[in-house]
Amino acid sequence: MEFRDFCFAYEGRPTLSHIDFTIDAGDSVVLMGDNGSGKSTLLKAMCGLVFPQQGSYLFDGKPVDAQSMRTPAFSKWLHQRVGFIFQDSDSQLFCASVEEEIAFGPRQMQLGEDEVARRVSDVCQLLGIDHLRGRAPYNLSGGEQKKVAIACVLSMNPDAYCFDEPLNGLDQRTREWLLGFLRQLKGAGKTLVVATHDQSLADEVADYFVYFGDYHGYEDRPHIHLNR
Repeated sequence: MEFRDFCFAYEGRPTLSHIDFTIDAGDSVVLMGDNGSGKSTLLKAMCGLVFPQQGSYLFDGKPVDAQSMRTPAFSKWLHQRVGFIFQDSDSQLFCASVEEEIAFGPRQMQLGEDEVARRVSDVCQLLGIDHLRGRAPYNLSGGEQKKVAIACVLSMNPDAYCFDEPLNGLDQRTREWLLGFLRQLKGAGKTLVVATHDQSLADEVADYFVYFGDYHGYEDRPHIHLNR
């Protein structure tokens, strides 16, 4: 993931200004900064949900912008390679059942139904949510919804995972499970980009930190400092 003089503003209010940095394949990066500093916007840009208004963003050497994302083959390619787990899992889930939710992405990729069924079964077993397959996502607990949201991304088997405040609102048991799962992804060589205020999570997974705006007390850690 490469950002070159990347700029983005909401309704004329600059959110990210002249951002230059690169995340290499297999890096585990934690984004830190105040609310409104641009962490979530940067994650959305990585997944092709917002686009540079000046400068550029490249994934695997290919520019990601409004024009390229209008090409179905390119959009499919990017969404197969980069997964995004929203802070609010409820906003990410919209199907009538957990099984349909997890199958949605692979079906959008036009995989055969046998392959879709295999992927749904595999991720449900891996995450321990087989018993939820027939449930409606909106009736699940926060921790269960988080697992389903992760399962939806995991069913695509992307190279890079983008998490926005993944521990937000979770109970202790689910927090511990998620920390372990992130360690597994890191151990498997996946690229992780995690926006968080949680220092225990940051210390657990970060190869280095990216700080937005002012930062204090972490100067001795490997880091990149982005001025907004």
